[in-house]
Amino acid sequence: MTASYEATPQKAPLNEAPRRTVLTIGQLAATAGVTVRTVRHYHHVGLLPEPERDASGYRRYSAQAAVDLIRIRTLADAGVPLARIDALLHARPTEFAAAITGIDAELQRKIDQLTEYRSRIAELASGERLVLPPEVVAVLDRMRALGISEQRVRLERDAWILMQALDPHVMPQRIRDKNAAFDDPETRRLYLAVDQSVDWPPNDPRLDRLIEDLDTWETTHEQDTAQQPGYLKLVSSRISETSPSWQRIVAALTHRAEQRRRS
Repeated sequence: MTASYEATPQKAPLNEAPRRTVLTIGQLAATAGVTVRTVRHYHHVGLLPEPERDASGYRRYSAQAAVDLIRIRTLADAGVPLARIDALLHARPTEFAAAITGIDAELQRKIDQLTEYRSRIAELASGERLVLPPEVVAVLDRMRALGISEQRVRLERDAWILMQALDPHVMPQRIRDKNAAFDDPETRRLYLAVDQSVDWPPNDPRLDRLIEDLDTWETTHEQDTAQQPGYLKLVSSRISETSPSWQRIVAALTHRAEQRRRS
């Protein structure tokens, strides 16, 4: 009959001390996902004890040092000031839990504040709310809602900025007039038609019809482009430079307005 044996784990001799896990500073840093420089900084500020050098002249770290370093890094990444981390590491469980609750509340406050800042920055991204009253910004937003291009809205914005700087007393009436104009289906149609013509060639026959419609609108609404204020002439000049087709429209309407004024 064959004898059977069961494998049993090898035990270290009773007179041999169990081996202790040791790490170099580089291994310790890699374990916690930080740099060696960070470990040395934590030594410098007293957060992580610095072990004595061994016989070979190297500092060796225990597994506990790795655990402590991970806890330090986690708290630091969460925004806990280094000056508070040491006390948290040595706090009783209830004290630690209360401190973490307070830190979480502070982080939430900062998140809410940053969210508000982002909202404000988004509002100021176009520069409109920074320099123009809300009523004018509403007009520009209405243009966007109608489908008018951002390029045309920016030109309109510049006209309002110049008006506010050079002729502010007319702003309230201009705002009323602009909203009334957008309430009119024909005005909305012409705004969109001019916007769509930006890429037309200047000899496009569609421009002839559009110029006729615009001239009729200006006559009906008693608009005289030849008598517009200087800042609006400047804006008209910028519009002309933006598109050859718009240049033709502005030139044609200005010429017709001058002819009417002389007749």
